[in-house]
Formats: sequence, structure tokens, C-alpha cells
Amino acid sequence: MSPPILATRAERWTLLAIGTASIALVAGALWIQLAWQEDPCPLCIIQRYLFLLIALFAFVAAAGGRGVAGLRALSLATALAGAAVAVRHIYVQAHPGFSCGFDALQPVVDSLPPAHWLPLVFKVSGLCETPYPPILGLSLPMWALVGFAAIAAALGWRIRAQAVIRTA
Repeated sequence: MSPPILATRAERWTLLAIGTASIALVAGALWIQLAWQEDPCPLCIIQRYLFLLIALFAFVAAAGGRGVAGLRALSLATALAGAAVAVRHIYVQAHPGFSCGFDALQPVVDSLPPAHWLPLVFKVSGLCETPYPPILGLSLPMWALVGFAAIAAALGWRIRAQAVIRTA
């Protein structure tokens, strides 16, 4: 039986940075929602859930103990799923006639428990095809894709580093 894989100091800092960045991205989305009156669509809310899941997995993994490798893998899988949702959102905005299925997806997203606990954060109130002004030349779904891709790259780098350490 192999010994449990524990987080190194560098990995803990990386995981803490990933968790903090994920929380910051959700906080930024909330600020944009409230300050600029930009209503979140179903795909926006799904991306918020995924960023928060990444933060949860990263913080628990950074706390140490057993299961760090599994939590790292879950964080990576969640980041890749988030990137897929962001790509879908970008596609919907690029093809406005092709809606995200607002009527079909909204009840599903709004029926999740967090939508009842924190409706300001998790309640759908917009359409996915609504274009909002870009920030530094990128739309919000593009920024989400950048965030998910950066998180996935950082996690992939840490997974690779741990694999090299274990084989050495």
C-alpha cells in the first residue's frame, strides 16, 4: 500500500490561490450584476456554481490530509467543465438566434437549493444571448473561459509536478 499523497507547501499555496481566484471571479460577477444591472442567465449561474466548486475542492485540498490527489483531480475536472460551459455561452452570444434554452434551463437552475437560499447570487434573471459591454475587449463568458483555462493550467502543472516528485 502506498503512503497517502499530502499537499506540499508549494501546492498548498497554488490551491489557496486557485480557491481565492475562484471566489474573486464570483465576487466580480456579483459586482457587475449589482453595479451595472447585468442580469445573470442560466449559463452564468452554472459558471458561478462551478467556480465555487473549484474553490471548495481547492480549499479542502489545501487544508491537507488524505485525498489531495482526488480533490486536485476534481478541481481540474470542474475547471474543464466550466470551460465547456463558457465555450457554449460564447457560442450562444455569437449566434443570437440560437438561445441557450432560457425556458428549459431556467427552471432547472432555479430549482437548485442555493437559488432559494441566496436568490441574489443564484437566481436566473437574464438571457444567455444578451450581449453586455465588453471588459478590456472580452465578453463576460470569455473572461470566464480565461479563468477556467488558467485554473485548469495551474492544476495541470501541479499534477505534473507531483507526478515528477513521486517518480523521483
